[in-house]
Amino acid sequence: MCSAPLLLGAQTPPPVAIDVNQLGFEPGDPKLAILRAGAEVSAWELQDDKDQVVMRGRTEPYGDDAASGLTVQRIDFSAFRTPGAYRLRTVLGESQSFQIRPNLYAPLARDALAFFYHQRAGVPIEARIVGAKWARPAGHPHEVATCFTGKDERDILWLGGCPYSLDVTGGWYDAGDHGKYVVNGGIALWTLLDAHERRPAALPAGPNGAPGLLDEARTEMEFLLRMQVPEGTKLSLPSGPFKLIAASRGWRSDPPDFATLDASGMAHQKVADRAWTALPTPPQNDTQERLLYPPTTSATLNLAATAAQCARIWKGADDGFAARCLAAAERAFAAALRNPRVYATNSFTGSGGYGDEDVSDEFYWAAAELFVTTGKPEYRKALEASPHFRTAPGEPGWPQTATLGTITLATRPSKLPEAEVKRLRAALVATADRFLADGASNGYRVPLAQYSWGSNGALLNRAMVLGVAGDLTHDSKYRAGVIDAIDYVLGRNPNHVSYVSGYGTRSMQHPHHRFWAPSLDPALPGPPPGVLSGGANAIAMADPVAAKMKGKCAPQRCWADDVHAYALNEVAINWNAPLVWVAAWLAD
Repeated sequence: MCSAPLLLGAQTPPPVAIDVNQLGFEPGDPKLAILRAGAEVSAWELQDDKDQVVMRGRTEPYGDDAASGLTVQRIDFSAFRTPGAYRLRTVLGESQSFQIRPNLYAPLARDALAFFYHQRAGVPIEARIVGAKWARPAGHPHEVATCFTGKDERDILWLGGCPYSLDVTGGWYDAGDHGKYVVNGGIALWTLLDAHERRPAALPAGPNGAPGLLDEARTEMEFLLRMQVPEGTKLSLPSGPFKLIAASRGWRSDPPDFATLDASGMAHQKVADRAWTALPTPPQNDTQERLLYPPTTSATLNLAATAAQCARIWKGADDGFAARCLAAAERAFAAALRNPRVYATNSFTGSGGYGDEDVSDEFYWAAAELFVTTGKPEYRKALEASPHFRTAPGEPGWPQTATLGTITLATRPSKLPEAEVKRLRAALVATADRFLADGASNGYRVPLAQYSWGSNGALLNRAMVLGVAGDLTHDSKYRAGVIDAIDYVLGRNPNHVSYVSGYGTRSMQHPHHRFWAPSLDPALPGPPPGVLSGGANAIAMADPVAAKMKGKCAPQRCWADDVHAYALNEVAINWNAPLVWVAAWLAD
């Protein structure tokens, strides 16, 4: 149908009152928008870029929505499939413009992957690849570091350091700071490599010689390998369970006593500055002392898991690199078995802590990757002995990696009995169904239960599980769930924003980042396209911007596009990685 608009006539265009994916929709996908309105049903129109009405309908009231703090109605126009540019209008307001077209998500997948090139350490970011605006000299081009010594934030004295220095040049900066972390690097690397294993041709190299997925992933894998403790090394490390202490001391627990351990094959938790650098500080201008921070069991198992994954992916393409990865993985797993309770103390300023006092999930994940790669019975025994082998998988994240192991066991060829593979597949599908139920419980239909630090990354990790369930069952409801997640990220949210820079009419502009910071220094660029904001956070409101919002915002609305809002608007490799996975899955 094609006619002049009937609802609004010639009156002044109303304010934006309809939230919709600002990028748009592929023709055959579900298409849902949210109208901020009361309980009365409202008529809506879909208009093309010539202001012609192409579809009409009536809203579906949802009612009061606690997650957004709004009363909302839904507009379902899934039946409309004609490619073009459109907007939705009602007497109460309109939407941002959006497109309906095939191949919508392939550019997003490429730009989300290019984020990792922008985050590279140790090499210049070249204008021929990213354009002059985002080019910069290498940060930390020859990074040879030794271990932290002195007092940490807990006033614990670390003596002796380590009897070596490591060349840890390269890899990715983790987030808006200059730290490079093995724990967060591990899940980000696994997610990219899993996207490759799922469909090797799904992510071609970007334009202008930008690195493809395997080239980019190898950059991080090489860095993780460099973080491994040399053979024959004994270190003094806190080992054992943390000790509960009085809350008034500022920490929930104290680390155990130091012990001299054979740390051969473990991985250092991170390499980072001794103190936080100021905002803004481009990487090439960082003059802080760079230090290795103590090895931990969780970092060691992240290395074991990703290096085992690397070994099977590069086998046949670069057998030398594959063998090097497998040797490092097996050394790391043996080191973790030897030192199973060396936890991060979370007490070093200048970098993120990534503390984790339950590494049973990392043991399971690493054993699963090693078993799939090698078929060795000792790794099967280790994974089958884990409680995570029999329990339902949950939302993946750097503190909870068991789901990654289950995905690998359920989707990659191995010597695991077929009955066990079927059971693990059913468990993943059941988890996906729980995520869909979370989506049904809120007005914006977001398959997420909680809005904390990095909620957008958590949501996309859930979308990855929904995608896996879709692959396993071929049931369209799981693609619909993935669409619900990406719709929220790209604009169907109560903040009227696309959380991905460069995508949508109104996208994130001011991430917490030391280089992409034009609000602090007009000579610096804003974020390139494809960078994901951490998103709404109603729980861990740690930064000054978030602190002023605490108790005053509904969960989905606790967000600000502000460079100082590190709890709301930081970027991170472990959030952009599932954006790559999901965009590639949708484009496939």
